[in-house]
Amino acid sequence: MTAPVFVVDAVPGAGTFVLEGPEGRHAVSVKRLQAGEELVLTDGRGRWAECVVRETEGKDRLTVEVTGEHEEPEEEPRITVVQALPKGDRGELAVETMTETGVDAIVPWAASRCITQWRGDRGLKALAKWRATAREAGKQSRRTRFPEVAEPMTTKQVAQLLATADFAAVLHEDRAHPSGALATAELPAKGSVVLVVGPEGGVSPEELAAFEAAGAKPYRLGRSVLRTSTAGTAATALVLGRTGRWG
Repeated sequence: MTAPVFVVDAVPGAGTFVLEGPEGRHAVSVKRLQAGEELVLTDGRGRWAECVVRETEGKDRLTVEVTGEHEEPEEEPRITVVQALPKGDRGELAVETMTETGVDAIVPWAASRCITQWRGDRGLKALAKWRATAREAGKQSRRTRFPEVAEPMTTKQVAQLLATADFAAVLHEDRAHPSGALATAELPAKGSVVLVVGPEGGVSPEELAAFEAAGAKPYRLGRSVLRTSTAGTAATALVLGRTGRWG
């Protein structure tokens, strides 16, 4: 089994390091790590260190020896999912599974047909939950570069993002659409891929037109229609496999 991952503000260099606070408590009281066991410290931005536990103290403090320092480069193509806001806790589910799968960035999108709308304090709390979910899912899946969760975007802002992509797609349930299947689309080996996941009510004709004008064509995933909370994960996995990142 791979070593558990813990997050620090700055990855330490060679020598000893004391892990404490919430991460220390998780290591000592939840994971119950003991002297001689291995762990990874990461800043979630690609830097990470291999470590060995030297000793533990109390319920939330352990001293580790750094045995190696590393920098994980950003992978290509970079995959961003524009995720329409699902209702309830299905947004966190989408973020969790996309993070575990390997997405690089997630953009919350306030689509016109979204039942959920992020406004005021509620929006700030929801965004914080998405970011916390990405962090925890990144740790759980042993990632050292966690996905970025952007500020919510409007349809106009999403269109601007799509216009900068090397490949942009709107996941669409219309089997007869001439763009065809994402499984056969020509994907770039480098650069950026942006995938748009609409709400349960679908992408409106006006939104679809705006995205097509920005260069994003509609593509279907398969015969069945996926929920908004699972479509991004399925599309990410498909792109990872087809571009060799899952090779």
